[in-house]
Amino acid sequence: MSAAPDKSKTANQYALPDSTAGNLFLRLAPAAAVPFVQLARIDRPIGWWLLLLPCWWSAALAGIARGSGPDWLHVALFLLGAVAMRGAGSTWNDLVDRKIDAGVERTRGRPLPSGRVTPRAAAAFLVAQCAVGALVLLSFNRFAIATGLASLAIVAIYPFMKRVTSWPQAVLGLAFAWGGLMGWAAAFGSLAVPAVMIYACAIFWTIGYDTIYALQDARDDAIVGIRSTARLFAQNVRMGVALCYLLAVLCAVVAIAGVNGGPLAWLGLFAFALHLVWQIRRIERADTDRALMLFRSNRDAGLLLFAGLAADGMLSAIT
Repeated sequence: MSAAPDKSKTANQYALPDSTAGNLFLRLAPAAAVPFVQLARIDRPIGWWLLLLPCWWSAALAGIARGSGPDWLHVALFLLGAVAMRGAGSTWNDLVDRKIDAGVERTRGRPLPSGRVTPRAAAAFLVAQCAVGALVLLSFNRFAIATGLASLAIVAIYPFMKRVTSWPQAVLGLAFAWGGLMGWAAAFGSLAVPAVMIYACAIFWTIGYDTIYALQDARDDAIVGIRSTARLFAQNVRMGVALCYLLAVLCAVVAIAGVNGGPLAWLGLFAFALHLVWQIRRIERADTDRALMLFRSNRDAGLLLFAGLAADGMLSAIT
């Protein structure tokens, strides 16, 4: 009698360099599902965290403006939507970049360049994830629905930007930070200065952390002709990231002031800023393992800011 296939062995065999060690979804997924787990980046949850956090910041800012905490139903819906749309965006990115990925050491093992998933199957999976995201979006008001749909153009062009500009991280920022508008739009059915400023904060934050992430591929990117801010900043990468993070903090200052945030909101921003300083001090261009660690640490940075904003709104509701 033949032995049953070892799921953990299958998962380890196809684990990618930036996968989370011992990821639960990789360990539990049937062998046939592993490539789709990887296409959606479910084995790399930092992606949907970074897409989600600006939504939560914006929802919490809206809560402060209303004299309450964030709308927790919206918080839950944003979580579901972020996982679905991060997966859809990643699948689209991998479809567009499958030939380039085959020439980069860190990405050549991905499902499409390695041949474990066909482009047709990936396209069908993309449609399924978009359907989930659409159902979440339709749960909000008409203005929020229109605002969410407006982001799709940016998402669509992002994979091509690394071929034509040294600032693809800025285009990623425009897309990944979009939640900074969505939380406010879902709460009020309109936009205002605090929402625009928290969106700007998230854009600069994204450029900074994705520059750190791009340090992992700087050598291979130069070979295959891919541009990035990591290559653009070169020896000055620490200064470049520091400038992006400084602008992010200044935009957050304007956003919090715009809703008359209280002490807990400012404490959350202070903790967020300290975390960003910690990252800047530890950047080493040649240390790819450290670059990945610092990039992933931005989940904690973003949660610190959200915790302060949410707590401030909830405190104002009971005082």
